[in-house]
Amino acid sequence: MKPKTLLLIATFILGCLIARANNDDPGKREDIMGNVFNSEGKKPLKDVSVTAYLSSKKEKVVITDGSGTYSFDDLKPGVYKFVFEKEGFKKVVKEKVCVKVDEGFQMDIEMVTDNEADVMPSPSHFLYN
Repeated sequence: MKPKTLLLIATFILGCLIARANNDDPGKREDIMGNVFNSEGKKPLKDVSVTAYLSSKKEKVVITDGSGTYSFDDLKPGVYKFVFEKEGFKKVVKEKVCVKVDEGFQMDIEMVTDNEADVMPSPSHFLYN
């Protein structure tokens, strides 16, 4: 292998090990984490508002970072509704998500562009019909 390729692989492995070490902190627990993508092109979406509701009460809100990643930590156990919102995209709602004590999981979401013009008839439609 080329030295550049070996360096890239070594850097990736080191980054994974550091990330893993940071997540092994016993004082911090991530209940729900994931990534949000644009359904067209599968590109990560940043600045998506992710709201967790427990029994219709807003518990916590997080925003996706530049790589479309979000995470909730220290959520109370229970059945949640998660709402993903970003201007220009259709809202995504995930209901009946069960959060248990010390059991985390990943929930990846794809958001579709909100093309309101696609569902609205053109003004000329009314003139000729």
